Amino acid sequence: MRIPSAILVAAAAILALPFGWGLGVLLAYIVAGSNFGQLPALTVPISIVAAMVFAFTPSVPAHWRLAVMAGGAAAFVTWAFAAASV
Repeated sequence: MRIPSAILVAAAAILALPFGWGLGVLLAYIVAGSNFGQLPALTVPISIVAAMVFAFTPSVPAHWRLAVMAGGAAAFVTWAFAAASV
């Protein structure tokens, strides 16, 4: 049975939120170091919008968009738990 691409796109759009959040925090950390202060207030919304745009881009197959979002979200959540335990 084949999963409809609309379901894959919807799942990628849901996973775009934690992926974009993690990407925004990572970008703030790269730009300003560990004391990044208010910078995520700028980078997180931009990253979430970019992740949503990628999730709905029709030029990339739906299963690849879902795989990128799931892998990235899992990596950022793992990174967040590892950073919180230090």
